[in-house]
Amino acid sequence: MALAPVIEERRGCGRGARLAARLMRWFMRPLVTRLPWTPFTLRFAPLLDLGAALLAPPRGTKTTKAKGLGCAAEWVRGRGVPAGSRQVILYFHGGGFVACGLRTHRRMIARISQAAGMPVLSVAYRMQPKVTIRTSIGDCVDAYRWLLESHAPDDIVIAGDSAGGYLSFMAPLHALRDGLPRPAGIAALSPFTDLDIDVKIAHANAALDPFIPALRMRDMVRMCFPDAEPTDPWLSPVHADLAGLPPTLIHAGSIEVLRADAELMAARLGAANVPCTLHIWEGQAHVFQIFADLSREGLTAIKEIGTFARRVTAAAPHPKAA
Repeated sequence: MALAPVIEERRGCGRGARLAARLMRWFMRPLVTRLPWTPFTLRFAPLLDLGAALLAPPRGTKTTKAKGLGCAAEWVRGRGVPAGSRQVILYFHGGGFVACGLRTHRRMIARISQAAGMPVLSVAYRMQPKVTIRTSIGDCVDAYRWLLESHAPDDIVIAGDSAGGYLSFMAPLHALRDGLPRPAGIAALSPFTDLDIDVKIAHANAALDPFIPALRMRDMVRMCFPDAEPTDPWLSPVHADLAGLPPTLIHAGSIEVLRADAELMAARLGAANVPCTLHIWEGQAHVFQIFADLSREGLTAIKEIGTFARRVTAAAPHPKAA
Protein backbone atom coordinates (compact mmCIF):
# COMPACT_ATOMS: atom_id res chain seq x y z
CA MET A 1 0.00 0.00 0.00
CA ALA A 2 1.37 3.43 -0.97
CA LEU A 3 2.42 5.86 1.76
CA ALA A 4 0.69 9.19 1.13
CA PRO A 5 3.02 12.20 1.39
CA VAL A 6 2.33 14.72 4.13
CA ILE A 7 1.43 18.00 2.41
CA GLU A 8 1.32 21.10 4.57
CA GLU A 9 0.57 24.68 3.57
CA ARG A 10 2.62 27.37 5.27
CA ARG A 11 0.45 30.47 5.51
CA GLY A 12 1.71 34.04 5.53
CA CYS A 13 3.64 36.15 3.05
CA GLY A 14 5.22 39.28 4.47
CA ARG A 15 6.26 42.53 2.85
CA GLY A 16 9.81 41.37 2.37
CA ALA A 17 8.78 38.30 0.39
CA ARG A 18 6.39 40.37 -1.75
CA LEU A 19 9.16 42.89 -2.41
CA ALA A 20 11.57 40.13 -3.42
CA ALA A 21 8.95 38.74 -5.83
CA ARG A 22 8.42 42.18 -7.39
CA LEU A 23 12.14 42.72 -7.86
CA MET A 24 12.45 39.33 -9.55
CA ARG A 25 9.51 40.06 -11.84
CA TRP A 26 10.89 43.48 -12.80
CA PHE A 27 14.53 42.55 -13.26
CA MET A 28 15.29 38.82 -13.17
CA ARG A 29 12.44 37.35 -15.23
CA PRO A 30 12.98 39.71 -18.21
CA LEU A 31 16.70 38.89 -18.15
CA VAL A 32 16.11 35.14 -18.02
CA THR A 33 13.46 35.43 -20.74
CA ARG A 34 15.76 37.24 -23.17
CA LEU A 35 19.14 35.70 -22.37
CA PRO A 36 20.17 33.27 -25.16
CA TRP A 37 20.94 29.73 -24.00
CA THR A 38 23.99 29.19 -26.19
CA PRO A 39 27.45 27.80 -25.39
CA PHE A 40 28.90 31.28 -25.99
CA THR A 41 26.63 33.16 -23.55
CA LEU A 42 26.86 30.43 -20.96
CA ARG A 43 30.64 30.89 -20.87
CA PHE A 44 29.90 34.02 -18.79
CA ALA A 45 27.62 32.26 -16.29
CA PRO A 46 30.49 31.65 -13.80
CA LEU A 47 30.80 35.43 -13.40
CA LEU A 48 27.67 35.29 -11.25
CA ASP A 49 29.49 33.30 -8.60
CA LEU A 50 32.52 35.59 -8.77
CA GLY A 51 30.32 38.63 -8.24
CA ALA A 52 28.72 36.96 -5.23
CA ALA A 53 32.06 37.29 -3.40
CA LEU A 54 30.65 40.66 -2.28
CA LEU A 55 27.97 38.87 -0.25
CA ALA A 56 29.35 38.42 3.23
CA PRO A 57 28.19 35.35 5.16
CA PRO A 58 26.52 35.86 8.55
CA ARG A 59 28.78 36.88 11.41
CA GLY A 60 30.59 33.95 12.98
CA THR A 61 30.55 31.79 9.83
CA LYS A 62 33.64 29.64 9.28
CA THR A 63 34.61 28.29 5.86
CA THR A 64 37.37 25.80 5.03
CA LYS A 65 38.40 24.39 1.66
CA ALA A 66 37.67 20.69 1.24
CA LYS A 67 40.47 18.81 -0.51
CA GLY A 68 40.51 15.46 -2.23
CA LEU A 69 37.49 15.88 -4.52
CA GLY A 70 37.42 16.19 -8.30
CA CYS A 71 35.68 19.57 -8.04
CA ALA A 72 35.76 22.57 -5.73
CA ALA A 73 34.07 22.23 -2.35
CA GLU A 74 34.14 23.87 1.06
CA TRP A 75 33.05 23.21 4.61
CA VAL A 76 30.66 25.85 5.93
CA ARG A 77 29.98 26.15 9.64
CA GLY A 78 27.41 28.58 10.96
CA ARG A 79 27.99 30.49 14.16
CA GLY A 80 28.61 28.16 17.07
CA VAL A 81 28.76 24.97 15.00
CA PRO A 82 31.73 22.79 16.02
CA ALA A 83 34.17 21.52 13.40
CA GLY A 84 34.12 17.92 14.61
CA SER A 85 30.38 17.30 14.48
CA ARG A 86 29.39 13.72 13.75
CA GLN A 87 26.35 14.74 11.68
CA VAL A 88 26.84 16.66 8.42
CA ILE A 89 24.87 18.02 5.49
CA LEU A 90 26.02 17.54 1.90
CA TYR A 91 24.71 20.47 -0.17
CA PHE A 92 24.39 20.98 -3.94
CA HIS A 93 23.70 24.53 -5.14
CA GLY A 94 21.14 25.52 -7.76
CA GLY A 95 21.60 27.69 -10.83
CA GLY A 96 20.01 25.91 -13.78
CA PHE A 97 22.96 23.50 -14.09
CA VAL A 98 25.05 26.33 -15.61
CA ALA A 99 25.52 29.03 -12.94
CA CYS A 100 26.09 29.85 -9.26
CA GLY A 101 28.49 28.10 -6.90
CA LEU A 102 30.08 28.28 -3.47
CA ARG A 103 29.85 32.06 -3.12
CA THR A 104 26.24 32.57 -4.24
CA HIS A 105 24.93 30.08 -1.71
CA ARG A 106 27.38 30.53 1.17
CA ARG A 107 25.13 32.89 3.12
CA MET A 108 22.09 30.62 2.96
CA ILE A 109 24.14 27.49 3.62
CA ALA A 110 25.68 29.11 6.71
CA ARG A 111 22.17 29.72 8.02
CA ILE A 112 21.21 26.11 7.32
CA SER A 113 24.35 24.97 9.15
CA GLN A 114 23.50 27.07 12.18
CA ALA A 115 19.87 25.91 12.16
CA ALA A 116 20.91 22.26 12.00
CA GLY A 117 23.87 22.63 14.34
CA MET A 118 26.11 20.74 11.94
CA PRO A 119 28.73 21.54 9.28
CA VAL A 120 27.74 21.63 5.63
CA LEU A 121 29.91 20.36 2.78
CA SER A 122 29.04 22.68 -0.11
CA VAL A 123 29.98 21.17 -3.48
CA ALA A 124 30.69 23.15 -6.66
CA TYR A 125 30.04 20.28 -9.06
CA ARG A 126 31.22 20.79 -12.63
CA MET A 127 28.50 22.26 -14.84
CA GLN A 128 27.19 22.42 -18.36
CA PRO A 129 28.10 23.17 -21.09
CA LYS A 130 31.70 22.28 -20.17
CA VAL A 131 30.71 18.79 -18.99
CA THR A 132 27.70 16.51 -19.37
CA ILE A 133 24.96 16.17 -16.79
CA ARG A 134 26.28 12.68 -16.02
CA THR A 135 29.58 14.27 -14.97
CA SER A 136 27.71 16.65 -12.66
CA ILE A 137 25.88 13.72 -11.10
CA GLY A 138 29.17 11.83 -10.82
CA ASP A 139 30.78 14.73 -8.93
CA CYS A 140 27.93 14.66 -6.43
CA VAL A 141 28.11 10.89 -5.98
CA ASP A 142 31.89 11.18 -5.48
CA ALA A 143 31.34 13.84 -2.81
CA TYR A 144 28.97 11.48 -0.97
CA ARG A 145 31.45 8.61 -1.32
CA TRP A 146 34.20 10.89 0.04
CA LEU A 147 32.06 11.79 3.07
CA LEU A 148 31.43 8.12 3.78
CA GLU A 149 35.15 7.69 4.46
CA SER A 150 34.72 9.68 7.68
CA HIS A 151 30.99 9.62 8.46
CA ALA A 152 28.33 6.95 8.84
CA PRO A 153 25.56 7.20 6.22
CA ASP A 154 22.98 7.69 8.99
CA ASP A 155 24.82 10.88 9.92
CA ILE A 156 24.59 12.45 6.43
CA VAL A 157 21.73 14.52 5.05
CA ILE A 158 21.81 15.39 1.34
CA ALA A 159 20.28 18.73 0.39
CA GLY A 160 20.06 21.12 -2.53
CA ASP A 161 17.97 23.74 -4.26
CA SER A 162 16.55 23.90 -7.80
CA ALA A 163 19.11 22.15 -10.03
CA GLY A 164 20.84 21.16 -6.80
CA GLY A 165 17.51 19.75 -5.63
CA TYR A 166 17.56 17.56 -8.73
CA LEU A 167 21.05 16.41 -7.76
CA SER A 168 19.97 15.78 -4.17
CA PHE A 169 17.78 13.01 -5.59
CA MET A 170 19.98 11.80 -8.44
CA ALA A 171 23.17 11.51 -6.36
CA PRO A 172 21.70 9.03 -3.81
CA LEU A 173 19.90 7.12 -6.58
CA HIS A 174 23.17 6.64 -8.46
CA ALA A 175 25.00 5.96 -5.19
CA LEU A 176 22.54 3.18 -4.33
CA ARG A 177 23.05 1.69 -7.80
CA ASP A 178 26.80 1.69 -7.09
CA GLY A 179 26.26 -0.23 -3.85
CA LEU A 180 26.68 2.69 -1.44
CA PRO A 181 24.38 2.96 1.60
CA ARG A 182 21.55 5.43 1.66
CA PRO A 183 21.90 8.71 3.59
CA ALA A 184 19.76 9.64 6.58
CA GLY A 185 17.55 12.05 4.68
CA ILE A 186 17.06 14.37 1.73
CA ALA A 187 16.02 18.04 1.90
CA ALA A 188 15.09 19.52 -1.48
CA LEU A 189 14.30 23.21 -1.96
CA SER A 190 12.22 23.99 -5.08
CA PRO A 191 13.68 20.94 -6.85
CA PHE A 192 13.68 20.40 -10.61
CA THR A 193 12.62 16.76 -10.93
CA ASP A 194 10.83 16.27 -14.27
CA LEU A 195 12.40 16.72 -17.71
CA ASP A 196 8.93 17.08 -19.24
CA ILE A 197 8.59 20.85 -19.61
CA ASP A 198 5.05 20.65 -21.07
CA VAL A 199 3.73 19.86 -17.59
CA LYS A 200 5.24 23.06 -16.23
CA ILE A 201 4.05 25.20 -19.14
CA ALA A 202 0.50 23.94 -18.59
CA HIS A 203 0.61 24.61 -14.83
CA ALA A 204 -1.28 27.64 -13.51
CA ASN A 205 1.93 28.95 -11.93
CA ALA A 206 3.51 29.45 -15.37
CA ALA A 207 1.75 32.82 -15.40
CA LEU A 208 2.47 33.58 -11.74
CA ASP A 209 6.14 32.72 -11.29
CA PRO A 210 8.05 36.01 -10.92
CA PHE A 211 11.41 34.46 -11.77
CA ILE A 212 11.29 31.40 -14.05
CA PRO A 213 9.67 31.65 -17.50
CA ALA A 214 8.46 28.09 -18.08
CA LEU A 215 9.02 28.23 -21.84
CA ARG A 216 12.73 28.96 -21.36
CA MET A 217 13.12 25.71 -19.46
CA ARG A 218 12.97 23.95 -22.81
CA ASP A 219 16.29 25.62 -23.64
CA MET A 220 17.78 24.45 -20.35
CA VAL A 221 16.77 20.85 -21.04
CA ARG A 222 17.96 21.07 -24.65
CA MET A 223 21.36 22.38 -23.53
CA CYS A 224 21.88 20.31 -20.38
CA PHE A 225 20.08 17.08 -21.34
CA PRO A 226 20.73 16.72 -25.09
CA ASP A 227 19.06 13.68 -26.66
CA ALA A 228 17.79 12.53 -23.25
CA GLU A 229 14.50 10.69 -23.00
CA PRO A 230 12.27 12.57 -20.51
CA THR A 231 11.40 9.25 -18.88
CA ASP A 232 14.98 8.00 -18.48
CA PRO A 233 15.07 6.83 -14.83
CA TRP A 234 18.77 7.63 -14.53
CA LEU A 235 18.20 11.25 -15.60
CA SER A 236 14.65 12.00 -14.41
CA PRO A 237 13.98 11.55 -10.68
CA VAL A 238 10.21 11.26 -11.02
CA HIS A 239 10.66 8.21 -13.28
CA ALA A 240 13.27 6.46 -11.12
CA ASP A 241 12.81 3.57 -8.72
CA LEU A 242 12.62 5.62 -5.53
CA ALA A 243 11.99 2.80 -3.08
CA GLY A 244 15.49 2.91 -1.56
CA LEU A 245 15.50 6.62 -0.74
CA PRO A 246 15.41 7.93 2.86
CA PRO A 247 12.85 10.27 4.47
CA THR A 248 12.51 13.42 2.41
CA LEU A 249 11.54 17.03 3.03
CA ILE A 250 10.54 19.18 0.05
CA HIS A 251 9.92 22.94 0.11
CA ALA A 252 8.23 24.87 -2.69
CA GLY A 253 6.74 28.32 -3.11
CA SER A 254 3.04 28.46 -3.89
CA ILE A 255 3.55 30.71 -6.94
CA GLU A 256 6.60 29.08 -8.51
CA VAL A 257 6.38 26.98 -11.64
CA LEU A 258 8.49 24.21 -10.08
CA ARG A 259 5.70 23.62 -7.60
CA ALA A 260 4.51 21.15 -10.25
CA ASP A 261 7.76 19.19 -9.92
CA ALA A 262 7.65 19.29 -6.12
CA GLU A 263 4.10 17.95 -6.00
CA LEU A 264 4.78 15.22 -8.55
CA MET A 265 7.98 14.14 -6.77
CA ALA A 266 6.15 13.98 -3.43
CA ALA A 267 3.46 11.80 -4.99
CA ARG A 268 6.03 9.47 -6.57
CA LEU A 269 7.93 9.17 -3.28
CA GLY A 270 4.71 8.30 -1.50
CA ALA A 271 3.91 5.67 -4.12
CA ALA A 272 7.35 4.17 -3.44
CA ASN A 273 6.62 4.09 0.33
CA VAL A 274 9.27 6.73 1.06
CA PRO A 275 8.25 9.05 3.94
CA CYS A 276 7.91 12.51 2.40
CA THR A 277 6.76 15.87 3.72
CA LEU A 278 5.99 18.65 1.25
CA HIS A 279 5.65 22.22 2.51
CA ILE A 280 3.97 24.72 0.17
CA TRP A 281 4.80 28.28 1.23
CA GLU A 282 2.14 30.87 0.50
CA GLY A 283 3.17 33.63 -1.92
CA GLN A 284 6.79 32.52 -2.02
CA ALA A 285 8.93 32.38 -5.16
CA HIS A 286 11.61 29.97 -6.31
CA VAL A 287 14.18 29.15 -3.58
CA PHE A 288 12.83 31.94 -1.37
CA GLN A 289 15.16 30.75 1.41
CA ILE A 290 18.06 32.46 -0.33
CA PHE A 291 16.25 35.78 0.17
CA ALA A 292 16.02 35.31 3.93
CA ASP A 293 17.49 38.78 4.44
CA LEU A 294 14.22 40.14 3.04
CA SER A 295 11.81 37.33 3.85
CA ARG A 296 11.16 36.24 7.41
CA GLU A 297 9.47 33.16 5.95
CA GLY A 298 12.85 32.22 4.48
CA LEU A 299 14.33 32.18 7.97
CA THR A 300 11.44 30.05 9.24
CA ALA A 301 11.91 27.60 6.36
CA ILE A 302 15.63 27.33 7.09
CA LYS A 303 14.85 26.53 10.73
CA GLU A 304 12.54 23.74 9.55
CA ILE A 305 15.32 22.33 7.36
CA GLY A 306 17.62 22.33 10.38
CA THR A 307 14.99 20.57 12.49
CA PHE A 308 14.52 17.92 9.78
CA ALA A 309 18.29 17.32 9.54
CA ARG A 310 18.58 16.86 13.29
CA ARG A 311 15.59 14.54 13.44
CA VAL A 312 16.63 12.14 10.69
CA THR A 313 20.24 11.92 11.88
CA ALA A 314 19.12 11.32 15.47
CA ALA A 315 16.77 8.50 14.45
CA ALA A 316 19.47 5.85 14.17
CA PRO A 317 22.77 7.06 15.70
CA HIS A 318 25.92 5.26 14.63
CA PRO A 319 29.61 5.73 15.36
CA LYS A 320 31.81 7.19 12.65
CA ALA A 321 32.86 4.88 9.88
CA ALA A 322 36.33 3.49 10.30
